[in-house]
Amino acid sequence: MSKPERKSRGGYKDRPQPEYEQRIIDLARVTRVMAGGKRMRFRACVVLGDKKGKVGWGIAKGADVAIAVGKAVAQAQKKMIKIRIVDETIPHQIEVKFKASRVMLKPAVKGTGIIAGGPVRSVLELAGVPNVYSKIISKSSNKVSNVQATFKALESLQYAPEQGKAEEQALPDEIKVVERDLDKEEELEKEQQRLLKKAG
Repeated sequence: MSKPERKSRGGYKDRPQPEYEQRIIDLARVTRVMAGGKRMRFRACVVLGDKKGKVGWGIAKGADVAIAVGKAVAQAQKKMIKIRIVDETIPHQIEVKFKASRVMLKPAVKGTGIIAGGPVRSVLELAGVPNVYSKIISKSSNKVSNVQATFKALESLQYAPEQGKAEEQALPDEIKVVERDLDKEEELEKEQQRLLKKAG
């Protein structure tokens, strides 16, 4: 006889899926010399993303790994950025330097995939960029600096202005002004005169 499926307190068998996917980029043990001796803590660098253009990162310390990751996730949620995917890639090539790290991002055609490695690949995957070339030009192996350089590159991307939408939004406003000047004002004047005659 099969055992009945156990449900949670809320009555649901499956928990809802989280909005963002997270990845731990770097996890290190750090020590600090205090008056009573050394204090050991953990430092976590986490990247969050929904794979639809929203991505963020955070770094924090804690007494254990769970606390450090939780703080980093909360910080990443506050530092979310939004990027736009143009033809399933980034709009143009860009090269950015942050401290000792230098990262280059280059558009790629459909079907190429993400040509990147290390923390840069994790950021681009969670951001939802399907096709892109990337290269860490510097010799720096600092994962945190490479993540920051990648985010600086994504924030520096320039997009072409959407002229078509601006014209479509401007056209109804012009029509409304004409209708208000010609039709509605005459109706209001007639209504005003009718009320004045009725009152008199």
